[in-house]
Amino acid sequence: MNKQNIVVTGAGGTLCSVIAVDFAKQGHNVVLVGRSLDKLQKVEEEIRSFGGSCVCITADVKDEARMMQVREEVHKVYGPVTILINGAGGNQPDAVTTINEFDPKELTDDREGLRGFFNLDMKKFLDVIEINTLGTVIPSRVFALDMIEQGHGNIINFASMNTYRPLSRVPAYAIAKAGVSNFTQWLAVHFAPCNIRCNAIAPGFFVTNQNRALLYTQDGQPTARTGKILAATPMGRFGKSEELDGSLLFLLNNDAASFITGVVIPVDGGFSAYSGV
Repeated sequence: MNKQNIVVTGAGGTLCSVIAVDFAKQGHNVVLVGRSLDKLQKVEEEIRSFGGSCVCITADVKDEARMMQVREEVHKVYGPVTILINGAGGNQPDAVTTINEFDPKELTDDREGLRGFFNLDMKKFLDVIEINTLGTVIPSRVFALDMIEQGHGNIINFASMNTYRPLSRVPAYAIAKAGVSNFTQWLAVHFAPCNIRCNAIAPGFFVTNQNRALLYTQDGQPTARTGKILAATPMGRFGKSEELDGSLLFLLNNDAASFITGVVIPVDGGFSAYSGV
């Protein structure tokens, strides 16, 4: 792949920071976009350490006016963008239940920390849906303009195992990631005449800062949820961040994947293929 100008949203996160560094190692110009300047600067320092080219820009990906400003800033540094990685997303603790199924206690005042469906914070619930859906739609609207002008481009979205079936405890995240898959297909059809390919990857279970509390106790021991996840993952382990790179590079290769658009590729150690028996 020739040198490209690549925007990575959510670049300060566990997975997308590794992806951004890998792009920089390949000689691409990488634009790191996220809400936390401190996190972005750590990624920038790593990229600069081996002579890579990057710039970090803070922005809320749900704010279209701000994202248009980001596009202008990128143009001043690198010029038009031809690859967009929509990695921004995540979950909120108050939008996650602490139980897997209904408990009558969730309808009482004596819940003792229990959080069921009826106790979820609807504002946080909506925040989760918006960051994962609008946070994919808006950057696509902004940077697809560059791709149309250039006559080609690639958009990669982040789906999830929740795309295929809803996992317990995370209803808002499940709604959002199912939407990302549907939107990826819609976008692929809409932009097919423009020579813009739109695909997604669906990471299985990777340990990140956002899900660590669900997977490990405070003293570092695996939770019961971790046991269930690994039992349902044929490869019997969590993924490593760098194991997303291969699927990304394949989808972005305009020779090897030239006729591929509108697909969601699971990178999950077999989780989505396993029936449980």
